[in-house]
Amino acid sequence: MEKENKVTAVFYITDKAHSLAEDIAYMYVGAKAIKFSTELLPAMWHQYSGLVFIMSSGIVVRAIAQLIKDRKSDPAVVVVDENSEFVISLLNGHLGGANDLAREIASLLGARPVIALAAELSNLPSIDLWAAEKALVIEDWDQLPKVAARLRNDGVLRVYAENEIELPEVFLREADPANADILITSKQLLEFSEDDGRARLYLRPRQLVVGIDCNSGVNEAEIEEAVSRVFEEHNLSRLSICLIATIDKKANERGLVRFAEKCGLEIRSFRAEEINKIKGIERSESVFQATGAYAVAAPSAMMAADTDRLVIPKTKSGNITVAAAQKKDRSAGKLYIVGIGPGGNMHITQRARAAIKESDVVIGYETYLNLVPDLITVKEIITTGMTQESDRCKKAIELARSGKTVSLISGGDPGLYAMAGLVFEILSSENRGNEVQGVNAPEENLLVEVIPGISALNASAARLGAPLMHDFVSISLSDKLTPWETIEKRLDAAAMADFVIVLYNPKSEGKNDQFSRAIEIINKYKKPETPVGVVKGAMRPGEDIIITDLEKVGGLPIDMQTTVIVGNSGTFVWNGHMITPRGYEFKLDA
Repeated sequence: MEKENKVTAVFYITDKAHSLAEDIAYMYVGAKAIKFSTELLPAMWHQYSGLVFIMSSGIVVRAIAQLIKDRKSDPAVVVVDENSEFVISLLNGHLGGANDLAREIASLLGARPVIALAAELSNLPSIDLWAAEKALVIEDWDQLPKVAARLRNDGVLRVYAENEIELPEVFLREADPANADILITSKQLLEFSEDDGRARLYLRPRQLVVGIDCNSGVNEAEIEEAVSRVFEEHNLSRLSICLIATIDKKANERGLVRFAEKCGLEIRSFRAEEINKIKGIERSESVFQATGAYAVAAPSAMMAADTDRLVIPKTKSGNITVAAAQKKDRSAGKLYIVGIGPGGNMHITQRARAAIKESDVVIGYETYLNLVPDLITVKEIITTGMTQESDRCKKAIELARSGKTVSLISGGDPGLYAMAGLVFEILSSENRGNEVQGVNAPEENLLVEVIPGISALNASAARLGAPLMHDFVSISLSDKLTPWETIEKRLDAAAMADFVIVLYNPKSEGKNDQFSRAIEIINKYKKPETPVGVVKGAMRPGEDIIITDLEKVGGLPIDMQTTVIVGNSGTFVWNGHMITPRGYEFKLDA
């Protein structure tokens, strides 16, 4: 059973372990540090997907021994020693995610991850993990260890697949299913003799939409029996069902809802007027009288699968009518535009971590990728130079459209002078009919998610104190994409309006006069003693923080890694902090 609560629990016994448990729990959204108790553990075992124990492995092994069931339902179990030297992946390393959890915690603590599973040690892919990544359902788990042992012994496996699918290098494509170790098919049985004693693993692609119409009041068991009978008659596996489709009038039938819940399937429903638009379907006046649609099962399956063909025609079984269609193979993947902030584990959001962890490919400027090496050690990595932003975005879109999950890495926040805008410009330009060289036609089902990060603006302000407590503007001094005349107008307007001004890209090679010109414009409206904060490499190794004023800032060493914050008329410096009042002092005095 899939666990409803995806939070990690961190167990401790001693006071020293308690402090460490709180530190680990802090790094995971919603995680809890919990005093260890053997009485509490059985309930926790079913509640959490990841359990971390800060104690000896012996205690943990004895405590969990009676709770272990199978890799499909057991949580990931990780053990950490109190001195933060080792982090051990103890149980459910691949499918449960204990290996990744151990690596993450080890990275956070500066400890050594201990991964002692056969596939890890032999540097071979994990069959169950690969199947999960490709949305393939393992039919007979008893066959998995036998086939996995063959992979370790021979170094390769032969794979028969009815559909195109990307395989690891050691999975060799096999045209004859009789010679295959792994069979990727929706067919319940393939046409060859399987009594040769050879272990074979069936992996079921989730690609079949089953359309269902039923009389009112039918129960879950009757629906399950009908679907099973019809699928068996057509030599198809129920494990390949990915969706149930029906008419809206039947979507809340108690038996159908319970059947869907038992199978872990979504019900997608359509209105009668939508269904009646499907052509080439056998019409039924009795169905029309009952539902307003001339048919339900077949057209619903076809609409949900976005196809005009059925793999199972309308088949009536008692009070239930079943049909099935195969979804079109539109394997566009996901594109995450990920802000990693200043870099380093402490300043990366958990959503960013999860996206990078999920991705098949990570793309970014090499300097940014070097900030998070622990997150991308097992990924396909693509790096480009600093000025090749467009190439990075096009490559990311191309790979996502090929079916991969891609993380496009951006320092700071991807929505501030970074990758998010360029990706959407490319995609929107296509949709407007303007071809962008190097990018294919758009795919409707390409998922793009922008994952925010701590920007240089936020990081610098935090290092300086509270300079952005009141209205501010951000202006980039780079004229690569914006005419300098426009930048000057913005500087003039912002300074005249007494905004706090954040300057990005203050200097670049060969163009040191632009920062001087910007200060000259600001000087027209602000006093020479106006506080100015200069932060280089905020929250990164070697950062440099200076608080000066408008009169002196021009003489400081400033480069493209520097963020400059110019205060407004109310900004002041106190105890080494730059502060822009919001107006609370009036309320405090009242």
